[in-house]
This record gives sequence, structure tokens and C-alpha cells, in this order.
Amino acid sequence: MNRKVDVCIVGGGPGGALLANILAENNVSVLLIERTNDFAKAFRGEHLNEEGEQILKQHGLFERIEQLGLLRMETLEYWLDGEKIKTIEPAPAIGHLGIHVPQAHLLQAIIEQAKTYPTFDYFLNTTVKQLVQNEEGQYTAVRALQGNNEIYIEAQLIIGADGRYSTVRKLANLDVTIRNHGYDLLWARIPAPTDWTPSIKMTLVDTMQISLFTQAKGYVQIGWNIEKGSYASLRKQPFSPFVEKLTKAFPQLTHSVNEHIQSWRDFVLLDVFSSISEQWGKDGVVLIGDAVHTMTPTGAYGLNSSLMDAHILAQMLLQNERFDFMSCATERKKQISEIQAMQIEKEQKFQDAFVVLG
Repeated sequence: MNRKVDVCIVGGGPGGALLANILAENNVSVLLIERTNDFAKAFRGEHLNEEGEQILKQHGLFERIEQLGLLRMETLEYWLDGEKIKTIEPAPAIGHLGIHVPQAHLLQAIIEQAKTYPTFDYFLNTTVKQLVQNEEGQYTAVRALQGNNEIYIEAQLIIGADGRYSTVRKLANLDVTIRNHGYDLLWARIPAPTDWTPSIKMTLVDTMQISLFTQAKGYVQIGWNIEKGSYASLRKQPFSPFVEKLTKAFPQLTHSVNEHIQSWRDFVLLDVFSSISEQWGKDGVVLIGDAVHTMTPTGAYGLNSSLMDAHILAQMLLQNERFDFMSCATERKKQISEIQAMQIEKEQKFQDAFVVLG
């Protein structure tokens, strides 16, 4: 199968989907490629900050997402030894401290809108195998596999929106610098107690951070920091004493934890690191989102940064007949550098809040 489009976007996460949607709305022919058989299958961040919320509103998506379901956070709470020691409430003008948006709702809204434009198309279950260059060294096509069928896609621009382990970045030989933050993360999701208010709760257990994020549809997501690389040895230890630390930290979760976290298999491990690429694109290839600047979970910046990348890149593409990506990336690189530095500072100073408050 052969296809020819203006832009081929690899990766159907929020950033890639939003970029495809904006371009298609403006009569740019776009093909969006996703390696899984469902846009919402791969886990990604699900918390919007003010920046992400405004981008979705600007592109007419927020109301549709709200209809599908989202949840506004009412408080940020700090807990110590099973007791709440501090509560932060939102500014009245904003009214919330971030929004939980189920990934399926976010992507459904974006893709449904994109499908209303005749210049948008997408392939699921499709894996990129090669980037093709012309005689001048410009990347002009993508070879991909959909099942056993090879697809050849000619494009004026190829976008790598395919995450922290980006295939496009590797195939284009773009650099990446990885930073170890000293911890990994265990995720788990359990039903929220009946009296649970929409909130983000933080605590310390054995000097490591545990965060609780209330989710839409009556769930609580648990993020438990553990020492980098320690999970293999941790799994060899008895499970009960480990999880009892969680119920001691948040007694109101005891019943739900005991019912739904009964073995190590009920946790999902996230390998935590941040990364940055000096080259955000070259010779007809551009990277956005985690493909070019992987974030840690701290502050939930990953999703929002990806949406901002898509928003800015779309405006630049639509405003410039001759697209100078390296020029327009300069300011965005500075912003990302500041966010990553902020994440490091938050991680390093997290324990200080409990020393002061305790």
C-alpha cells in the first residue's frame, strides 16, 4: 500500500493526536500512525494543569471531554503518620488544582473531532520500520508494517510523537541525553472510599514519596516512589509489611487496599528518568513530547508539555511556508529546560515540607 500526505505523525498519544487534529482542521493532509490497536491502550499521564486545559479549550475540545467525564481536584493535602497536616486550596478564580482526564476520554474527543475533517486519516496496529531519505539526505517517506502488510508513506514532514523510547528518534539518529533521578515508581489503582473528595494527597514513607491522585469514575491512583533499580529485590521480600505502610499512611484506604492490592502483581513499575534531545528535528523529521523531552511524573508536566508542543508546532507550520524548525524550537527548548529544572528542585525539596510542617 502506498500513501502520500503532507504530514505523517508517528504516535497516537495526546500530542500526536492534537497535532493531527489542528493540521487537518486547516486542510493539511495528515496520516496518524499508532502501533497499538487502540489509541488509549498505552498508559500515559492523565492530569491537566491550567496550560493544558487552556489549549484544549482553545481548540474546541474541552467541552466534549467534559461531557465524556473528567474530575477537578479540590485540594492538595500533605499527610504524615496517618494525619493530615496541611491543605492547599485553589485560587477562587481558578476553582481547582488540576483536572483528572481519563486518557480514553481525551483521545476519543480529539480523534472524533479530527475524523470530521476530510484531510485526516489514521492507521492502528501499525509499526514504523524505516525512514526513507532522498539523494539530498532529506527524510521523505516512512516504511511501516500493519500486520503482514507493508505500507509506504510519502510525506513532506515526519513527526515523531512516539514517546520516551521513540522509534523515529532512533531511526533519524537524533541524540538523547538521559538523566537518572534516583527513583522508580510503582503504580496501582483502587476504588475510592465512599467519602473520598477529589484531591491529591502526599506523604512520606521511609523517606520516599507516596502520592494519591483521585480519578474520575471513583478511583484513586497510587504513585509510590522506590529506590532506583530496587524492585527486583523488593519483590523477593514479604508483601504484607510493605503494603501495610500504605494503610498506616492513609488509614481511610485500608479496606480498599486490602481488597485490591494483594500481591506484587497488583503494582505496575514505571522506569523513571528524564531526557532531552539537543536536536529536536532535522532533514524533514521533527520530534515532540516525550520523544524529545521525557518528563518524570513530578508535577504531572508530561501530558501538558506534549499538548503545548503540538499547539506551538501546529501554529508554526501553518504560519510559515518555509518551515525553520530549529529556529522556532529555541524558545520551546528553553521552557522545557526550566520545567525539568523545576521537577528536579521539587524532588530534592519534597522532604523539606514535612520537616517544616511536622
